[in-house]
Amino acid sequence: MPVWRHVRAIVLLPGAAAVVVPLVILVLGSGPRIGWGLGPVLAVLAVLLGLVLVIVGLAFWVWTVRLFARIGQGTLAPWDPTHHMVVKGPYSHIRNPMITAVLAVLIGEAVVLGSSTLLIWCAVFFAINWIFFVVHEEPALERRFGEEYREYRCNVPRWVPRRTSWTPAGRSRASA
Repeated sequence: MPVWRHVRAIVLLPGAAAVVVPLVILVLGSGPRIGWGLGPVLAVLAVLLGLVLVIVGLAFWVWTVRLFARIGQGTLAPWDPTHHMVVKGPYSHIRNPMITAVLAVLIGEAVVLGSSTLLIWCAVFFAINWIFFVVHEEPALERRFGEEYREYRCNVPRWVPRRTSWTPAGRSRASA
């Protein structure tokens, strides 16, 4: 699968949500307040916490995109979806790990940059995705994958991860 398909999807979707929109918010708003105006020790802790969230979110994001490419044979974009269900890695714990990854990046950016407006954008981003998944994505997945998706949906939560990984019926953990 050509790399440009993934790059286009990443730039247009999570890239826009995690880079372009925050930049616009910061430019049009009051700009960053690194450290939230806290004392030096708390400011450093806030920045470190934010950086950890951004790094973990980006790592999770890359992991999910790679799984979509390798196992799903598609991209994260609704116009170029996967051809196979992906239920490995983080997808065995939560149905929407890519959104979780982007939220971690957004929250991390808000914490590092001291921006309550970016925190509001996080909430708006989450609400938009919640509606999109319920109204469009989940029905589309059910039409594409049928019983396989219904079983997955019944066993793997949408937003709050399972403590243990889920393996589809008929597959051993070794082959999952």
